[in-house]
Amino acid sequence: MNEDGLKKLKWARTHMKVLSSIAIEMKENRSLEGIRIGMALHTEAKTGILALTLQEAGAEVRLASCNPLSTDDDVSEALNDLGLRTFARKGETNEEYYSNLKSVLAHSPHVLVDDGCDLIKLAHEKGMRVWGASEETTTGIVRLRAMERDGVLEFPVMSANDAMMKHLFDNRYGTGQSTFDGIFTATNLLIAGKKFVVGGYGWCGRGIAMRAKGLGAEVIITEVDPIRAVEARLDGFQVMPMMDAAKQADFIVTAAGNRDLVTAGHLRVMKDGCVLANSGHFNNEINIDDLERLSKTKKSVRRMVESYTLEDGRTVYLIADGRLVNLAVGQGHPVEIMDMSFAIQALGVEYLVRNHEKMGKKVYRVPAEIDERVARLKLDAMGIKLDTLTPIQRDYLNSWEEGT
Repeated sequence: MNEDGLKKLKWARTHMKVLSSIAIEMKENRSLEGIRIGMALHTEAKTGILALTLQEAGAEVRLASCNPLSTDDDVSEALNDLGLRTFARKGETNEEYYSNLKSVLAHSPHVLVDDGCDLIKLAHEKGMRVWGASEETTTGIVRLRAMERDGVLEFPVMSANDAMMKHLFDNRYGTGQSTFDGIFTATNLLIAGKKFVVGGYGWCGRGIAMRAKGLGAEVIITEVDPIRAVEARLDGFQVMPMMDAAKQADFIVTAAGNRDLVTAGHLRVMKDGCVLANSGHFNNEINIDDLERLSKTKKSVRRMVESYTLEDGRTVYLIADGRLVNLAVGQGHPVEIMDMSFAIQALGVEYLVRNHEKMGKKVYRVPAEIDERVARLKLDAMGIKLDTLTPIQRDYLNSWEEGT
């Protein structure tokens, strides 16, 4: 029995009060009895509690990682000790990564729970007809909406990422804190006084920029969306193209869910000593091929930090091979944040099991009642009470006649 992994799981469960409340009800009702669930999520303690919650509700669960560097081996072993099959280790090769995903699909799951859409895409390539799936992250939803648009999506998918109780907190506060957990662990460098560039001002980029500002950095945002760019400027940040930002950046962190935010052109003008990191799901936001091609030497200078010396003698540093820094190096999002996100996932799986027969081949938003239930459970966990509308107030909000 892996005691270190068990301790991590126990710590996570102790602080995941929302999911624990839901888990009690699901276990009592055996709401997933006989259901086979295939999961591809970052295989660490918080994910472990979600997987155990589904298993305790009667499901047969198999779990792989959704990223080659995001597994906590202690936790993976502990889950196996508890009878939950995992196929994950930190530092997987590309071949191992896809082999593990195939092992998850080998037991013909009814429902998939994915992060990044690799498992769902592989199920499509294998011609599997599952009941439905739930997708965790922005990157995966972008891919799934493209599949729906092109008419190739073969089963309903719940967008856990679009739930208010997910992206408002997980993407913003979770990514904001965990990104710096990874950067601090990897570099031990000061943020205050530095020019800190954030590639993308979606919810993840907002969170990173907010935390960088709080740490004393001079924050620069790069964007392609004019509305987000205006928002970033009015939030107090400089906004400029990456080509201009790269010339002065001490740190560049990408978080756009798109490829090639940093390419050869940016590397050619980049400030000597710039540190590069990525908080997007895939390691293609910083073009590693361009970095390798333009460098004359490469060496490891700290755990998870590579130094690249360019042809003209400038040096840039890359954290964790450009993979998501908050999990490849850091511990991932805070426990209380993932409590809300995984509560959405658990309830989303229940919803799919109950309703898949009447759902079409499209991406669905999480029902508002699930969002509200998670919010109220979170308020209860924090000991916070709300006002309620009086009958007069309710009538006023439902009336169009009286304006005084």
